[in-house]
Order: sequence, then C-alpha cells, then structure tokens
Amino acid sequence: MLCNLAAVDRLSLLEKVLDGRGRWTQAVAAEAHQSTRHWPHLRQVTADGWLGDPIEIDDPAETALVDRIRRVVFAGSPSRPLQHLGEAETLVVIEHRREFTDSVWITDDGEAGHYARRKGIRVKDTVDIMREAVVDTLVLPAEGHRLLLAMGAADRHLRGVPQRPEDLSLRGRFVL
Repeated sequence: MLCNLAAVDRLSLLEKVLDGRGRWTQAVAAEAHQSTRHWPHLRQVTADGWLGDPIEIDDPAETALVDRIRRVVFAGSPSRPLQHLGEAETLVVIEHRREFTDSVWITDDGEAGHYARRKGIRVKDTVDIMREAVVDTLVLPAEGHRLLLAMGAADRHLRGVPQRPEDLSLRGRFVL
C-alpha cells in the first residue's frame, strides 16, 4: 500500500486520509525502509513521522504468536523469517492489543485481507483509500483515477480499479 502511493509520489494523500490515525509495526516499517531503494519517496514516511514510532512486539508470547501466524496462516517459510512478518505482526496487534481492537487494516495483500475480513477485521486497500480521498474531497475523481492507473503503469498490482473516474466517488466496498 505504501509502495503504491510512493510510486506516484502521493504519500501525502495517505497522510491526509489517515488524519493522525495511522500506525505501523516494526516489520512494516522495516519493509518500507528496504523498499526505499525502489521507491525513494518512502523515506518521507519516516522523516515526517505521521505513522508514529513502529509498534514493538517484544513480549515473548506475542513474538511466538507472530511467528506461528506468519508460518501457519500466511505460509511463511521457516528459512525466510521475514516473509509475511508485517502481516503477522499487524494481525497480532489488531487482534490481541485492546487499544487496536477497532483498527482498520490497510493492505493490498489479497490473502491477508481476505483472512482478516473472515476474522471480522475491517480492511481497506489502495483503491478504498483513493475512494475515501475522493469522498473527502482530498482529490478529484479524475486525478484519483489517473493516480491508480499510474500505479498500475509502475507495475503495482491493484484490484478493483474502477473503469471510470466518477466510480471513485461511490462509497464502494466499505463504510466510511
């Protein structure tokens, strides 16, 4: 999700949509940092600090749960300990920490999103965020649509991109 907006240099749009409510885990922050070599604009997320300090998972029981979920739920390989770590950390934080119980998980990982929805977690993806930006008049429908198409042109894989710009102003798949 972050890489999609970094690909079109519009991370500031996500910052406005989140309006101070965004957070990330250590693994997601590390993935974003690693991706700066491909998407340099990701550096501004850390520099601007609008996702806050990464949420730490340092309790041994939570750490064990994260690893079990990473391997069992998301099919992470034992030989690749970082594979699906961000998804597993996010799931554990939302499901097991009271202060994040009502959180919305923003992900473009289709399997992770599907699993989270089955667990009753609200999920949004890049297209949902763009719809919200349009509804909140942070971006015009034509510009939002152009940005989604530009993400696709930058080899970012999005699902559910509407065919017409005006379809972005519909509330779509989630409740705002």
